[in-house]
Amino acid sequence: MLMRTDPFRELDRLTQQFFQPAGTWSRPASIPMDAYRDGEEFVVHFDLPGVDPQAVELDVERNVLTVKVERRPEHKADVQMQVSERPLGVFSRQLFLGDTLDTERIDAAYANGVLTLRIPIAERAKPRKIEISADTEHKQITTS
Repeated sequence: MLMRTDPFRELDRLTQQFFQPAGTWSRPASIPMDAYRDGEEFVVHFDLPGVDPQAVELDVERNVLTVKVERRPEHKADVQMQVSERPLGVFSRQLFLGDTLDTERIDAAYANGVLTLRIPIAERAKPRKIEISADTEHKQITTS
């Protein structure tokens, strides 16, 4: 369902998270996610706490799904920060979707800081029975 192409991507994502917690438009930070199959659909959850739903960009081109968001400071520019641990900036994640998913019917919902995508399994990928036709006409063979 979800194709992984680079085995070192997760290591790169974790390293980037520690050394560059906030992303820029040219080099966005990664978005944590969970993905699983639930019956006839594929479900993906992206953690986007503190992100305005209007700031979420969701695109599908061919079989590549891209989620991109920007989290901006919620305080005024002239305040004196005492502690600043929440990452700000640009975050992005790309998923390479298999041909077995119906990318034309993706459902996206955002609640409690979590973006949930539900991607149906394509009809052509579902198991189906194939009817076997049999020739029921008996033919008589004669020998000379």
